[in-house]
Amino acid sequence: MDVWNPAQYHRFADARLRPAIDLLARIPLAEPATIYDLGCGSGRTTDLLARRWPKARIVGVDSSAKMLASARQEFPQIEFVQADLAQWSPRAPADLLFSNAALHWLDDHPALFRRLIGQTAPGGQFAVQMPHNHDQPSHRAIAAAVEAGPWRQRLRPLLRPSPVSQAAQYHAMLAPRARRLDIWETTYLQILEGANPVAEWTKGTALSPFLEALEASERAEFEATYRALVVEAYPANARGKTLFPFRRLFFVAERDSVG
Repeated sequence: MDVWNPAQYHRFADARLRPAIDLLARIPLAEPATIYDLGCGSGRTTDLLARRWPKARIVGVDSSAKMLASARQEFPQIEFVQADLAQWSPRAPADLLFSNAALHWLDDHPALFRRLIGQTAPGGQFAVQMPHNHDQPSHRAIAAAVEAGPWRQRLRPLLRPSPVSQAAQYHAMLAPRARRLDIWETTYLQILEGANPVAEWTKGTALSPFLEALEASERAEFEATYRALVVEAYPANARGKTLFPFRRLFFVAERDSVG
């Protein structure tokens, strides 16, 4: 099931791209030869990589046909491939594996991340950003909306515990294979506009699988239930702005030569 809608996702394009820019700024590579953008979506992060390293072979990898169609249309000069990141491997060890807001969709991070850093060349970089906001009202309201209607039995299997661990746990996963490891968290105070913008934000990401799992009539009712919960948690201020704090976890790991 392809739940992604490029137009909905791009409604907050600048805010979604900013963490990728911040991650990119911390990668200490001069002239990498091969780069893979894991979970590239519509290709905007892949384009950032291509602009910084124009001589490199850069490949965007994503599982969504819809997002890749958008990427290929906007960036025809870049190579994109469709693949499931849970099983994907590069043809040869990469100089950089880059992932912005994608790997939190996958489970078993200890096994996944040890495998991915092992697919970089010695001295290569594994750079990742993931949302770490699943304990906030924007996401807790999804579980509340699931329990609030006749769809609960169908939607409960889609609920997941927070897929992102604490920073120290990623240090434990990666340090045995890393020569250098930089881990940090940032909370962005996103200043949004429009009617119930936090609901519009999550509609393009975390809420999408739940909406796609329902028929049209129930989908509208479920979304209305969720929107009512979220607008109460994130009311607009006197200036008509909605403040949406959003925490993200980052790391840049350099592969040890013997790891």
